[in-house]
Amino acid sequence: MVERAGRVEGKVAIVTGAGSTPGPGVGTGKASAIVLAREGAKVVCVDIEPDRAEETRLAITEEGGEAIVVGADATQSEQCEAVVRAAVEEWGTVDVLVNNIGRAAVGTVVDIDEDDWDRSLDINLRTTYLMCKHVVPVMAEGGGGSIVNMCSISAVRGDGTAAYSAAKGAMLALTVDMAYSHGRQGIRVNAIAPGHITTPMVHSVQQPGPQAEFTDTMRREAGLLGTAGDGWDVAHAVGFLASDEARWITGVLLPVDAGVLAVTPLLMAGHLRGVPAPE
Repeated sequence: MVERAGRVEGKVAIVTGAGSTPGPGVGTGKASAIVLAREGAKVVCVDIEPDRAEETRLAITEEGGEAIVVGADATQSEQCEAVVRAAVEEWGTVDVLVNNIGRAAVGTVVDIDEDDWDRSLDINLRTTYLMCKHVVPVMAEGGGGSIVNMCSISAVRGDGTAAYSAAKGAMLALTVDMAYSHGRQGIRVNAIAPGHITTPMVHSVQQPGPQAEFTDTMRREAGLLGTAGDGWDVAHAVGFLASDEARWITGVLLPVDAGVLAVTPLLMAGHLRGVPAPE
């Protein structure tokens, strides 16, 4: 049992991608669901892998919180509608939506396969659109709410992931347009831009060895703080934006990136001199 902090006490939150890829650390979705529960919300944990979401639910209930699991493919409209319906049937409304589903696809517009391009936009953008499509009317009827879209620093800077960057850039534009379109319904819409955080998903695509260690060092050193970030750092930002403490904040992109977006690559190249590359 943990003491409820109360920032979102009594609110009902949906978190998509609430499971965590197996491996060390914690994903942003799982961490966000747990933080919202610790802050007093009842949480609908959504994932295409329900077993992973169940681990999140257990973590919440073991601390005395309330949560349910809904397995869903959020690229499908009827399944997104079913998620929202489950929340309303269980707790009467939806106050918070965290759109956390995402997957990077490496490659330039020349390199990336057309199917991978389409899939990247479906996973990173379509899921957000569909969840919002079905949540907004419920929030509007209830007098408002908070939507937090998990964007990326890739939305505003290049990194060789054309499809992912395009999808996240579109998510940012969608965030701003939704804030404009639904603000008078009491709905705030914001986005978070995680930087080079370390999560189980990151570890899952790395091969152990010198190259992985070098990559971890570069990710850590890329920020002004020179420290590693993780899913909890992002989740605490979610908790703030979901709460009434952020009642006058909407349409913004909040970087959680140790200052990566505050510096130029040229300056960082000088700062990183002396970091040895693997042989």
